[in-house]
Amino acid sequence: MALDIAKLGTVYDALTEEIDGDRARAYADATNDDNPAYTSGKYAPPVFAVVPAWAAMGVAVGDMVPGEALMMVVHGEQDMHFSQPLLPGTRLTTAAEAYSIRVGSNGTRFTVRTRSTDAGTGDPIVEQYITLFLRGLSDGESAGPEKPDHTFPDDARANGLGELSIHVDDDQTFRYRDASGDQMPIHVDENFAKQVGLPGIIAHGLCTMAMTSQAAIKLAADGDPGRLTRLAVRFAKNVFPGNDVVTTVYRGAAGLFPFEAYSDGAQVISNGLAEVSV
Repeated sequence: MALDIAKLGTVYDALTEEIDGDRARAYADATNDDNPAYTSGKYAPPVFAVVPAWAAMGVAVGDMVPGEALMMVVHGEQDMHFSQPLLPGTRLTTAAEAYSIRVGSNGTRFTVRTRSTDAGTGDPIVEQYITLFLRGLSDGESAGPEKPDHTFPDDARANGLGELSIHVDDDQTFRYRDASGDQMPIHVDENFAKQVGLPGIIAHGLCTMAMTSQAAIKLAADGDPGRLTRLAVRFAKNVFPGNDVVTTVYRGAAGLFPFEAYSDGAQVISNGLAEVSV
């Protein structure tokens, strides 16, 4: 079983969805984010960009990934490029593209690129690279362009900016499920999680990413999410309810802020990168 490289470059039919203000505030609450920019309704949290783009992304995944392989999929990386901040009430039109395939000995990485524009003006809002890892799928060939790099610089830890700790509540995964629409049972069903080899339910990767975004925005952008132009992470290990997510942000080149996060002694976010405008 292998992914069909002939489908790479396919751009699927665009879908349009509004950035709902109430849902954006619920998303902030579900990630323990009390930034006044979200509670006031001025902006939606940056990681909320996945919500109006999720259905479009799913069209590409549904066409590229065989049904029998869907339960082998884990979220590997997320890379978001913002042309404008997310404004509640904006209608986003999102088109997904089957972008690249990288086959390794332990599985296959499949990247979908989504591009979301303002449905009224056509102006670009956010571009995302969503990389999925298909465990055990090591047949087939690699093809397609390289996705944008966000490798953690070797010398970044010499210039620390600060850290932020956020607690993962016992009910976090249920609140995030309701706000995001992510219904994967490993996040809310203890028995199912154990059946697939986990010790229990795990936090959604994008919930963890949203928690790390708080550190990047508070420490590198003076709390202003409107200054964030890029946010990228690699999901390294699982996060479990009841633990803390501790994110450390570092100073890089001008406007670049590498970061990483640990929980219960393990690195859970690696290759984190925030880009911030002046």
